[in-house]
Formats: sequence, C-alpha cells, structure tokens
Amino acid sequence: MRCPYCQHTDSRVLESRSTEAGQSVRRRRECLQCKHRFTTYERIEFVPLTVIKRDGRRESFDRSKLLRGIIRACEKTEISQRRLEVFVDEIEAELHQQSGREVTSNEIGELVLQYLREESEVAYIRFASVYRKFQGIRDFVETLDHLKSHAELIEISSSPLTAAVEVDEQEPSASMRLPENSELKV
Repeated sequence: MRCPYCQHTDSRVLESRSTEAGQSVRRRRECLQCKHRFTTYERIEFVPLTVIKRDGRRESFDRSKLLRGIIRACEKTEISQRRLEVFVDEIEAELHQQSGREVTSNEIGELVLQYLREESEVAYIRFASVYRKFQGIRDFVETLDHLKSHAELIEISSSPLTAAVEVDEQEPSASMRLPENSELKV
C-alpha cells in the first residue's frame, strides 16, 4: 500500500476492524519510511449491476440514488437514517445474489415497496406515488385500499395468537380461586 504522504510502498498494519456489517475491513497502517499513519479500507469488488430503466435505457446501479429516494419517502417518519442504510445494503446484497447482472428498475421498486409496507404506511404511499407514477386521486385510493386489505390480512392471520393471550389473561374461574381468608403454602 502506497503511503499518501511520502509515496513509499512499504507499510505495516497496526490494527484491522470489520466495518459496514462485515462488508469491508478498515486497516490502520504506518509507513515504514516516514512513520505517518493512515487508514485504508478493503471491500469486496462486485461485478457492477446494470439497471434497465422503463424506457429501455441502461445505467449502472447507484446505491446513493436508491438511498436518496427512500430517504425522501421516509421524511418526517420515525425510521432512522441508519436503518434505511441497512435496508439499502440488504437490497444491494439481494440484487448481487441474483444470477444475472442486469436488473429492472421495477424489481428494485417492488423490493423497496415490500420493505416500506412493513415499516411505514406513509412512506409506502409516498414512494409508490413516485415509483408507480400516480396520475390522480384514484391511484392513491386504489393503493390505500390495497394497503388496507394487506393490513387486514395480517390482522386476521395473527388473531389466533391474540385470542390465546386473552384467554390466559382472564380472571381465574371460581374453582381455581382460593377462599379469601386462606393462605397459599409453598
């Protein structure tokens, strides 16, 4: 590794740490000639992804562009910046795991919508309005109806658990109650 101060090519590693959820390694180095210390990062080099846009154009996948769009949709929600960055990391990893090196913008948009549906209904509607190019109020209403039916399905599927909890929380039956003046011996 070339020293940024004196351009000498020999250095020693003082410390190594995993960063970015194990996606890179941070190394603290010291130049053997001038003794200056500097930091390097080592990352896995992925084969670049190509995004096929709706109009057929192709462009390189831009992680920061995706993050900006999601941040915009999540403005004034309680979702933290760090959580959004982790989500973008997950999307990027999922895209790299696919067999091809080309992905459509629709595939990316649907992945984002799946996440936002679970995180924030407001962010979901905001992102969907741009991604699906809403033309009027009817598009909003249809999406809200779809979101509502999805929420109802989740509520129905989780209701047996709710019923079981309610049974446990009920007062004990008369046969299970101790007389008021009796003591429980352990």
